[in-house]
Amino acid sequence: MDTDKRSAKPASNGSKLTCFDCGQVNRVPVARLAEGPKCGTCGAALMPAKPVEIDLAILQKAARNDDLPLVVDFWAPWCGPCRTMAPEFSRAAAGLRGRARLVKIDTEAHPRASASYGIRGIPTMIAFAGGRERKRQAGAQKAPAIMSWIGSVAPKP
Repeated sequence: MDTDKRSAKPASNGSKLTCFDCGQVNRVPVARLAEGPKCGTCGAALMPAKPVEIDLAILQKAARNDDLPLVVDFWAPWCGPCRTMAPEFSRAAAGLRGRARLVKIDTEAHPRASASYGIRGIPTMIAFAGGRERKRQAGAQKAPAIMSWIGSVAPKP
């Protein structure tokens, strides 16, 4: 549930979501989060059914601004456990649609992201909510475990 940070009451003007394509912050009514909202600037999906690859700048903006939890999978193409977890992370993204957004960042293509977030091993998931890191988990996980892990930061349906 989207809440106003001052009063813990539902925000009437919707949830803020950063577009993963253009970086524009959009407001989406909470009731429409599962209906496939699109960015008002570029038309990209704001609640994609599958994890989206992002870069460090978009990650930092979304982690700071978004009202919905953002879960990041730090991975690399050469990493066997990362490749094993990829379809599980996608299944978790589909199961959590409307409650959290799942994204991926390639640590080989974006080494500054690893340094910025202190990534020591991959795969590592970090959940952001309310403008800050809420939890971190290293190692490959199955979809049910990922969904359960995210459950404590994602709003209930």
